[in-house]
Amino acid sequence: MAQRVPISDGGAKKTSRVRVAVRLRPYMAKPDEKDEGPCVRGVDSQNLEIINWRNATETVKYHFDVFHGEKTTQQEVFLSSVKPILPHILNGQNASVFAYGPTGAGKTHTMLGSSEQPGVIPRAVREVCKLVQSKNEEDGWDYSIGMSYLEIYNEKVLDLLSPNSQDLPIREDKEKNILIPGLTHTTVLSFADFDKHFVPATLNRTTASTKLNQRSSRSHAILLIKVVRTQRVSHRQQTGKLYLVDLAGSEDNRRTGNQGIRLKESGAINLSLFTLSKVVDSLNSGTSGRVPYRDSKLTRLLQDSLGGSAHSVMITNIAPEYKYYFDTFSALNFAAKSKLIVNKPFTRETVTIPNVQVKRTREDQEAGCSGPEPQKKRQKEEKKAEPSPSSHFHSLAAPSVMDRLIALEKLMMSCQDKDRLNMLKDVAQSRKEIQELKEKQREFESKALLFSRLTGENSGVSPQSSFKNNIVPLQRKPLVDTKANKQKYCFPLDGKENLEKDWESHLDTTVLEQSRKKILQILNSGSLKELKSLQQIGDKKAKLILGWREIHGDFTKVEDLGKVEGMTEKRFASFMKANIVSAMGK
Repeated sequence: MAQRVPISDGGAKKTSRVRVAVRLRPYMAKPDEKDEGPCVRGVDSQNLEIINWRNATETVKYHFDVFHGEKTTQQEVFLSSVKPILPHILNGQNASVFAYGPTGAGKTHTMLGSSEQPGVIPRAVREVCKLVQSKNEEDGWDYSIGMSYLEIYNEKVLDLLSPNSQDLPIREDKEKNILIPGLTHTTVLSFADFDKHFVPATLNRTTASTKLNQRSSRSHAILLIKVVRTQRVSHRQQTGKLYLVDLAGSEDNRRTGNQGIRLKESGAINLSLFTLSKVVDSLNSGTSGRVPYRDSKLTRLLQDSLGGSAHSVMITNIAPEYKYYFDTFSALNFAAKSKLIVNKPFTRETVTIPNVQVKRTREDQEAGCSGPEPQKKRQKEEKKAEPSPSSHFHSLAAPSVMDRLIALEKLMMSCQDKDRLNMLKDVAQSRKEIQELKEKQREFESKALLFSRLTGENSGVSPQSSFKNNIVPLQRKPLVDTKANKQKYCFPLDGKENLEKDWESHLDTTVLEQSRKKILQILNSGSLKELKSLQQIGDKKAKLILGWREIHGDFTKVEDLGKVEGMTEKRFASFMKANIVSAMGK
C-alpha cells in the first residue's frame, strides 16, 4: 500500500481578495402594476447607483470589480468574471463562484442558463475540460476530472446524483479540508459525459412556485468539480477544486405568500443567508474571534470560499423594480462587505510514498494467524518479559511514522535539488510526530497508573500490564480465596463485564463528596464556557443545561442532570465517572 503525504507549496501563501460582480436583471413590470421605472441604474463598467429611499432626489453609489448591465450576455459575464480563475484549478488550487441575491433576481439564470443561453456552470465545466485536454497533450502530467452535486434543503445535505440518499454529514480532516462522507463522486471524461450526469441531477433539485417566481429554488445547490493531476516521473499529485454555487434567494414572506411547507423552506433559507452575513461581518471585523462557519450547513461548505484558500468570485444579482428596492439595497450592501474579504490560496500537493516492507519473523507470522493458540503464546511471552515504555512506543510507531521517515530519507537522497527542501520539511514533520507519540505514551501510562489507584490496590494487575492490554474500562470480578475464605477482586482482561454502577463504592467518600459538590456548583453557577469545561459536555449540551436552569432554577443534586434533554441514565453515569476521575487526576 502506498502512502500519501501532504506537503506545502514551498512558499508563503499569496492573498487573493474576493472579486464581486453585480448583474442587473432587465426591467420586467407587469401590466397590472404601477410603472414607477427602475430604482437602480448603472453608471459605467464598475459603478452603479440606487435611489435614496429617504430622499428621491439623491442616490447611493457603489463601486465593484465589474458591473453587468441589463444587456450583458451570458458569455460576457463568463469571460470577464469567471474564466480568469479557472486555470488555478489545474495547478492544485481551489476556486469558487457563487450567485447571490433576492428571489426572482436571476441567480439560476446566471448559473444554469438555458440551452440557447448557457450560464456559468456549463461554460465553466466546458472550459475546464478544454484546459485539461490541452494539458494532456503536454508531457509530464496526467489529469482526471470528477464531479459531485448536492443541495442544502431545510438544513439537510442531499446528494443530487443519488436522489434516494439521506442527510449527509459534513466533516473536516486533519488538513482542514471540508469533506462529505457518502457523497457521490463521478469521473468525467468529457463535457458530454458531464452533461449526461448533470442534467438529470438538476431535475432532482427542489423548486416550487411563489407569487414572485414561477419556479423558485427552495435550496442551495453546489456543484463540485475536482481536477487531480499526477506527475508521471515522480510521486507528486496536485488536487484543485471548483465550487459552483447557486444560492437560494432571500424572501419576504409577506410578498411571496408562503404558507405551510413553503414558509418552513423560506425560514431555513433566510436563516442560512443571515449566518452567511454574520460570517462576512466577522471576517471584516479584523478580530481573532470565532467565525461562525459551523452555525449553518451553507457557511460550513463555503468555509474555503470566504476567508479560506480559494480564488472566489461572487456574482450579485439584483432587480430594478421598486418592489424589490429593499432586497436590492440589502444585496448591494452585502456585496460591498464581501469584496473586502481576503483569501489565501495555495497549492494542495501530496507525495505518494511506498511503505517500507519489513520482513516478519516466524514468531510474528504465527502471532498474526487466526486461532487461540498463537494468541495465548504471545500473551505468555509478554507476561514473561515486560517491555519498556520506549520499546512499546517503537512498536506503535514502526508501521507508520518510522517507515515513513525512512522512506522519506531514501527518497530525499534520490530527488533533485529543487525538491529536496520539501523532503527535508517532511522529515522534520515526521520527527515531530515521533516526539508527540512519546509524549502521548507518557500521558497514557500516567492515566493507567491513576486508574489503578482509583480502583484499589488489590487488583493484582500492574499499571503497565493494564496499559499494554488496553483494558477500557477496568472492571471487577469477584474471586473466592479458599485458603483465607475471603472475597477478593481482580480485573478481567477481556473487558466484557459491565459493573459501572458500583464503581463509586470503591472510592474515598470524602473525595467523592467533594467532587460531586464541585460538579453541582458548576452546573448551577457556571457560564457556557465553564459548563463546556466539564467532561462529555459540548456546546449543545451546555446550552441545554443553561436553558433548563432558566426554566427550573438550580439543580438540587447532580442526579437532576438526568432531567436535561438527551441525558440518559447511561450517559449520566459515564459523565459522573469521567468528571470525578478527571478531578482526582488534577
